[in-house]
Amino acid sequence: MQFQGQILKMTSFNDEPIQYYLNLSGDLIHMNELFGKELTIKHIGFQCVNCQQNKPIYRMGFCKNCFFESPYASDTIIRPELSTAHLGIAERDLEVEKGIQLQPHTVYLAYTGEVKVGVTRNTQIPTRWIDQGATFALPIARTENRYEAGMIEVALKQHVPDKTSWKKMLQDDFEDDIDLADFQRKIKEYFPEDFQKFYSEGEDLWKLDYPYEKPDKVTSFTLDKRPEFTGKLTGIKGQYLGFDGGEFINIRGHEGYVIELGIKN
Repeated sequence: MQFQGQILKMTSFNDEPIQYYLNLSGDLIHMNELFGKELTIKHIGFQCVNCQQNKPIYRMGFCKNCFFESPYASDTIIRPELSTAHLGIAERDLEVEKGIQLQPHTVYLAYTGEVKVGVTRNTQIPTRWIDQGATFALPIARTENRYEAGMIEVALKQHVPDKTSWKKMLQDDFEDDIDLADFQRKIKEYFPEDFQKFYSEGEDLWKLDYPYEKPDKVTSFTLDKRPEFTGKLTGIKGQYLGFDGGEFINIRGHEGYVIELGIKN
């Protein structure tokens, strides 16, 4: 069986365990059904997620030109505290930026091998946490727009990481006694004074169940260095496909790559 298409980030559905679908040019392939099967991934080109041209991917699925021009790759996507749509000020395209920034956001704590802080649109719960490979997640603030959430995150990340360590996440050595609610209470004092009103206590703790067992070792590969790879699919966590021997590929990191996917029955 063989498929071909442009890689987009995997679609996931929160279940026990989480169900994953590889998105190749809009065709969804149910990856949970492929555990134990040998897959061959062959890189055959590029397709920018914005202009759709066969140009090398620069970042986030965009070619270099689109990365520096598209409102969907603007600085506020990575750094929400830079948002200005609430002021009516455009960065690249005000209408697009209003659609992204002027909606309710959540500041959260997540456990991804260590406790981290993050920001997401409410409509992306729990997808954002699944994409990060979070074992646990807890909302700690509810804001009206992206700027407010970003300002809270900026203050908190002086005391808690805001990045996910992919190795720690995949090594899956989570601590049974992690208490995110207690952690939240301890960092409450670091909330900016002007944003204390958004603090939210007593939210439900999310626990996420991945189709995954920690391997003895964890290594990653990219299609830039290994344009053709064959391995047996053993598990999925975050946006990482895991293969026998503890080899992983970050699907999110390969958005815009065009591949042939072979499945050996």
